[in-house]
Amino acid sequence: MKRILKPVTYILAAIYFLVDAVFMAVARPISAWLARHFEFKRLRAWIKSLPPYPSLALFSVPVIILEPIKPVAAYLVATGQFLSGMAAFVGCELLKLVLVERLFHLTRDKLMRIPAFAWVYGKFTEMRAWLQATEAWRAIRALSRAAKDFVVRARARLAGGFGRPVTSRD
Repeated sequence: MKRILKPVTYILAAIYFLVDAVFMAVARPISAWLARHFEFKRLRAWIKSLPPYPSLALFSVPVIILEPIKPVAAYLVATGQFLSGMAAFVGCELLKLVLVERLFHLTRDKLMRIPAFAWVYGKFTEMRAWLQATEAWRAIRALSRAAKDFVVRARARLAGGFGRPVTSRD
């Protein structure tokens, strides 16, 4: 049984980390933009002043509130409301990741003082490193870079095309 469950677990973990990586690729720039444009100095100071366990409680709030949206989104998709379900899933997942990323950035040192959190985070980083070392990950990254380069070139061609004067051939 263990031989059967181990590959299934790795496959599910790989899928989870791939989806998470895709969302984080979008969430990190949003989070950085928010940090640059909205100071929230008093809120930031309050968050930084929290001891480790209240920091952990605050860190888990976005997950506790926004994670239940996934089954609701799945229900919407299953009942034929595909766009509503996908919008709910993507929007809530991005919001959750942005909030978690910002909170982790502010409370990382305190969270690492909690032995169980530090252990789980260590296992998470090990799993992510293992996944990123796989051939599949490298292939997906190469495809992702190629797609990004294509979009950049297409955008540059479109921008160049709009810069030329319009002439009529009538």
